[in-house]
Amino acid sequence: MSLIIAGYEFEGPYLVVEDLQDRSGVYVILDRKDEKYIVIDVGESHAVKSRVTNHERKDCWKKHCENGIWLYAVYYTPHLQQPGRKEIEQKIREMYDPPCGEQ
Repeated sequence: MSLIIAGYEFEGPYLVVEDLQDRSGVYVILDRKDEKYIVIDVGESHAVKSRVTNHERKDCWKKHCENGIWLYAVYYTPHLQQPGRKEIEQKIREMYDPPCGEQ
């Protein structure tokens, strides 16, 4: 399954972090309300699975997700270095204004 977020095709959504891979990419944390996905947070990493497994904003995700359950979606970017991933992250932040993370 996939989701289009800010014009990019993200894999997911996944319920468990074990479904993610430790590859470079942009990740989105989602909540699902009334059949719609809500962007809670977005970030980038050279190792997505490790990053979200040990993320310092998990308390924020829990606070903003119904029943404390969130979903993961990922856009793997083997063709991009950190500046390119940051550009995608910023575009998503501007479009969705997620409640967690840098604004």
